[in-house]
Amino acid sequence: MTIFRSRWLPHLFLIAFSAVMVYPILWWLGASLKDVTELKLPRLWPSTPHWENYADGWRFSKDYTFGHFFANTLLMEAANVVGGVFTAAAVAFGFARLHFPLRGFWFSIMLLTLMLPGQVTIVPQYILYNRFGYVDSYVPLILPHYFGGGAFFIFLLVQFIRGLPRDLDDAAKIDGASVYGIFARIILPLIKPALVTVAIFTFIWSWDDFFAQVLYLSSVEKFTVGLALRMFIDQFEIAWGQLLAMSLLSVVPSVILFFFAQKHFVEGIATTGLKG
Repeated sequence: MTIFRSRWLPHLFLIAFSAVMVYPILWWLGASLKDVTELKLPRLWPSTPHWENYADGWRFSKDYTFGHFFANTLLMEAANVVGGVFTAAAVAFGFARLHFPLRGFWFSIMLLTLMLPGQVTIVPQYILYNRFGYVDSYVPLILPHYFGGGAFFIFLLVQFIRGLPRDLDDAAKIDGASVYGIFARIILPLIKPALVTVAIFTFIWSWDDFFAQVLYLSSVEKFTVGLALRMFIDQFEIAWGQLLAMSLLSVVPSVILFFFAQKHFVEGIATTGLKG
């Protein structure tokens, strides 16, 4: 009995907990295949699945398919991930390894920005982008990721880099490596798990940032997936089947990214902040 408890009880608990977590997704899938009348019925799966909800939702309109909005969003996310990961790593390397005047002061100021509500900076940022003529473009959604990628990511990478032995830097200097060489050849390969963590969080948070997208984008041809989903709702009715079908597809890129990068993601979360 003791062996049964020690070996099987944790697995049974995890299976039960996983079923609870998976149920909303199964309901979501079933609801995306229902018509409006069946949505009101308390059943998980429709009597007659309406797969045309996916086809009609993907066609979207005579001018655009939903693939157009997926392409817009994925291109924007690619730019955000590249900029956010590289600049966050560069800034973190500076705080963790380089010595410059007032380093501790500027690091403290950066940490203080984590306590600053995002709503405080919305109005001045919008005024700034509007004066430069960047409203209704992807610049306000991409540019911030090329200036450090965010204080949280910088702090995460700083903690990871501080856990690396400085002897590696000294050995590289003896071999003639410059600061840039140490960063590119020594630090970046060793902090790969943390970089993957930053990339995943950057992708998901930027993908889900509906407020910034609705604030800066107004042309339908530039809409992201989140803004396109809103267009299934009009003044008189809501295309529930198409809305649920496309919203379910909208989470697929994030799931795929996490599935392929989960090993490095878990390693990065588990080790960041525990070293040094």
